[in-house]
Amino acid sequence: MTDEKGKETVRIHVMGKTYQVPAGLTIMDAMEYAGYRFVRGAGCRSGFCGACSTVYRLEGDYRLQFALACQETVEDGMYLVQLPFTPAPRARYDIAKIKPKENVLLQYYPEIARCVSCNTCTKSCPQDIEVMDYVQAALRGDIAKTAELSFDCIQCGLCSMRCPADIKHYHMAQMARRIYGRYLSPVPEHLEKRLKEIEDGVFDEELDRLMNMSREELEEAYAARVREETTGSEISE
Repeated sequence: MTDEKGKETVRIHVMGKTYQVPAGLTIMDAMEYAGYRFVRGAGCRSGFCGACSTVYRLEGDYRLQFALACQETVEDGMYLVQLPFTPAPRARYDIAKIKPKENVLLQYYPEIARCVSCNTCTKSCPQDIEVMDYVQAALRGDIAKTAELSFDCIQCGLCSMRCPADIKHYHMAQMARRIYGRYLSPVPEHLEKRLKEIEDGVFDEELDRLMNMSREELEEAYAARVREETTGSEISE
């Protein structure tokens, strides 16, 4: 379909009303084009903060689809609603008093034991994270694996919204990453060395010089910087 100016449009249905919007818009932009105002659930608007988690259906398709409203492009016949936040209470704990025991995640999030391995959480994730796999790792007491598999989680809540066992996947995984970072992650030797150098004022003179540079001088210095060689395990630029 096209509008009066000949531009391609698509039909979307928002809260039961039908609108013609320009093709190529994101769900968020299309809803705003139709006159809806995002008072909440907007966040960064074009990054990956997880605030605009969205559930929708396509015409003729019984399945629910999941996406971030600032990332997903509208399709013709898309049915949209604005949803309230996902009710997912977070366990209260003091990370300084937590012990990295095998059963600590199960202790604070006992609902993970209700996981039926339906994989609905993984299918709901806009990041394509293997959510069910990190829940199973948590059940085994593997804190490091839970932290690793959930590393890219942006806390959008879509996994919990669809879970038949009412598991708080993303809160539990956040706890796993905090425990791993505080107690289990090895501290690189070069990091300790560099922190000691900073405390001793080794870089004070250089930092003062940089702070007094003009924008042009900073850009020139950045372009001419010496880059460290990367190993095969590191991501090259």
